[in-house]
Amino acid sequence: MAVTCWWHYLHILMNEKEIAVRRTFAIISHPDAGKTTLTEKLLLFGGAIQVAGAVKSNKIKKHATSDFMEIERQRGISVATSVMSFAYNDTLINLLDTPGHKDFAEDTYRTLTAVDSVILVIDSVNGVEEQTRKLVEVCRMRDTPIIVFVNKLDRDGKMPFDLLDEIEKELKLSLHPLSWPINMGKEFKGVYNLYDSSLNLFTANQKATEDNTIPIEDINDTVLDERVGDRDAAQLREDVELLQGVYGALDVDKYLSGQISPVFFGSAVNNFGVKELLDTFIRVAPTPQARNTDKRRVEPTENKFTGFIFKIHANLDPRHRDRIAFLRVCSGRFARNTYYKHTRLEKDVRFSNPYSFMAREKDVIEEAFPGDVVGLFDTGNFKIGDTLTEGEMMQFTGIPTFSPEIFKELVNKDPMKTKQLEKGVQQLTDEGVAQLFTQHGGNRKIIGCVGELQFEVIQYRLLQEYGASCAFQPLSFYKACWITGDKKAIEDFVRYKQSNVMEDKDGNLVYLAQSEWFLNTERQNNPKIEFHFTSEFKTAMAK
Repeated sequence: MAVTCWWHYLHILMNEKEIAVRRTFAIISHPDAGKTTLTEKLLLFGGAIQVAGAVKSNKIKKHATSDFMEIERQRGISVATSVMSFAYNDTLINLLDTPGHKDFAEDTYRTLTAVDSVILVIDSVNGVEEQTRKLVEVCRMRDTPIIVFVNKLDRDGKMPFDLLDEIEKELKLSLHPLSWPINMGKEFKGVYNLYDSSLNLFTANQKATEDNTIPIEDINDTVLDERVGDRDAAQLREDVELLQGVYGALDVDKYLSGQISPVFFGSAVNNFGVKELLDTFIRVAPTPQARNTDKRRVEPTENKFTGFIFKIHANLDPRHRDRIAFLRVCSGRFARNTYYKHTRLEKDVRFSNPYSFMAREKDVIEEAFPGDVVGLFDTGNFKIGDTLTEGEMMQFTGIPTFSPEIFKELVNKDPMKTKQLEKGVQQLTDEGVAQLFTQHGGNRKIIGCVGELQFEVIQYRLLQEYGASCAFQPLSFYKACWITGDKKAIEDFVRYKQSNVMEDKDGNLVYLAQSEWFLNTERQNNPKIEFHFTSEFKTAMAK
């Protein structure tokens, strides 16, 4: 008995040590704000890569490390979340680079359920943009801690104080600057780090190095005047005095609770301000946090393993036609070749080759701890939101499927490849970026997405990865609503609205409304039926 308790105690100590050194976060932004460039520079500092890619045109030869799909290389954009793990200063960082394009927002929304904090990239030239607002709203729903990185200081953009006002007003964030720029654009000379009192000097067309960083114990030191000039030194002292008077010292607890957001300034393409961001991030960012289930709240320090699937990607390596489910470890220790309970299917599963990732590169791991993201080879057992445990029957919550905004009917252009098309559509919609609806009692298939570009990606991948040719016929539906309620009322509704009632992949009934007016009318005429705009209703029904 004493031996068992001692072994149990050792496990707890090991878990707590592993949890303390982990940081799991996502980088989010509006397209072209510099998100993928910042990701690459963080990887460079961590020694995970030696040469940064570029995401500028379809003619480049060195592509961004985090963009692994062929269409991403051709279009120069990120359309799927990439998972990258690397070590930096005795800290294990799990970084999730999310799609910036609004048409792939749902992948980003789900990814945000698997991280403990985010870095938000703002373009200093364009300021707050449409997609930025939506992403921050999702973060605010969960009080996710946010660090803001104002990028592209080497270009002529909005003035720093104006940017702070705009970010606070537009995004409803309370900011706390931890670095401050000396001029912008052609006059940009560097960044003063308010957090540890150091000056990082900028030289155009030259990458930032440690030689550029000068510690300044006293901002009134004459070395500041010597390095940036009397005028700019005086302006910096005035700005710093104002900032310290308004903001004071950083309250880390308020940041961790999502009440305030630290701000850094820099130029990711020049490696400038990135190290200051990364060094401060690993000091203040949250360690792996607790997660809610339909039964209870799971703490990361618990001894038994739990985790959930937040992403599925088919054909990560097109040569092997593999399908990988991305698991966020929430508690305990995940071990290779160990049986775990798949709670939705109520069956035991084990994994002989679990992976950690560096974009397309993957390595087999023996174990993983809370905060880690593990790639599991999947033969079709997993769906987004599935839970694995050591036996406890529960389901992690807060991973919804949203109502699509654009609907198109799938048309098979090559009847000889019907099986390939069926398989491809099933696997690609399992990834969660699009939803498949089948007519109730029929074979008509409708794809629902939140953006037009998703249809292009699906069509491209069906042809390239499955050899299936298809077309999409636009449909004039307004919104998809899952319906639940009185059995007789639903039966009558389905009979009268047969052409508008579909089934999702799980067999749940879905009403496709032609317009907002039709939807409101049906809701008024059918008080015994509930119309749901996300799939979260399934969790409520299970309770």
